[in-house]
Amino acid sequence: MNKPAKETGTEPFEKMKLDFIAEVKQKVHQAQYEAMRAVNTQLVGLYWEIGKAIAEKQQESWGKAVVPTLSKELQNEFPGMRGFSVTNLWLMSQFYTEYNDAENLHSLVGEISWAKHVVILNRCKDDLERQFYILSTKKFGWTRAVLIHQIDNKSYERHLLNQTNFEQTLPENIRNQAVLAVKDEYVFDFLDLGEEHSESQLEMALVNNIRIFLLEMDLQFAFIGDQFRVQVDDKEYFIDLLLYHRRLQCLVAVELKVGEFIPEYKGKMEFYLSVLNDKVRLPNENDAIGIIICREKNRTVVEYSLRTGTMPIGVATYTTSSILPEDYQRFLPDGETIARKLDDQFGNQ
Repeated sequence: MNKPAKETGTEPFEKMKLDFIAEVKQKVHQAQYEAMRAVNTQLVGLYWEIGKAIAEKQQESWGKAVVPTLSKELQNEFPGMRGFSVTNLWLMSQFYTEYNDAENLHSLVGEISWAKHVVILNRCKDDLERQFYILSTKKFGWTRAVLIHQIDNKSYERHLLNQTNFEQTLPENIRNQAVLAVKDEYVFDFLDLGEEHSESQLEMALVNNIRIFLLEMDLQFAFIGDQFRVQVDDKEYFIDLLLYHRRLQCLVAVELKVGEFIPEYKGKMEFYLSVLNDKVRLPNENDAIGIIICREKNRTVVEYSLRTGTMPIGVATYTTSSILPEDYQRFLPDGETIARKLDDQFGNQ
């Protein structure tokens, strides 16, 4: 009979050593991140001051010739430092002029990198829209590519118009975050679907393009499964898509409908959420939320349907085109309401 190997006592020490090394590595990564963030903040601050100086000289009627001269002198003086092209200097001037005059933007100058500011400056002309994208980029850590994608897909309009009952059904600590997690309309222009398609075809196409689908939903969503089975006594039920939202720490049931929203869909979703909370939700997780995504919806019907609900549900539509409908703009609330919504949703940052 072989004798058991004698413990040398080195295993616990090796684990302690690995844990120690991992801890130090994490400290280095954190320091690198903080240093990069500080550099970005300082760079944006520098560009702000340069833009201010140029704008002030323009007001003194110095003329446009000063900018090419300044560009050449700065590039000669600081040959290893990029960002002093004529185009970039004019962007600095525009950045200072437009943000300095906007009270809601002035305090946000140092919140994101210059490259992302340039994207917002060029693609968004409304001050409240710019505020939304700056705050969202900061809050969700959007890369430049993701920011461009969000702007191109009209996330500002689609978040402002979303229809949910979260204000009545969710606790205050996650309510505003949940509102930001649901759009009014989702753009599935990456799907190779005909105008006429079934719910199963839509679901299969989304699952086959799961990475792009989750990008359109929100980067905080993770995919758990499709046709997720739940059982009540001896009967089985299947949820089209089950996701998980990392920030909200909750399950998200998604039902797909290729027709117009009808009130009965809300009752079915409430049933699913009750079962998920009782049978699937972990003790440390928040209650599940539901998103019903339809091809069309009557906004008044949705409003009445959600008014009496006790489960957190959002109702959205989907389109296979990236073009925002022309009449969509008329549903946007007034500027004061938009400002209040942004303050409610981002006020605790």
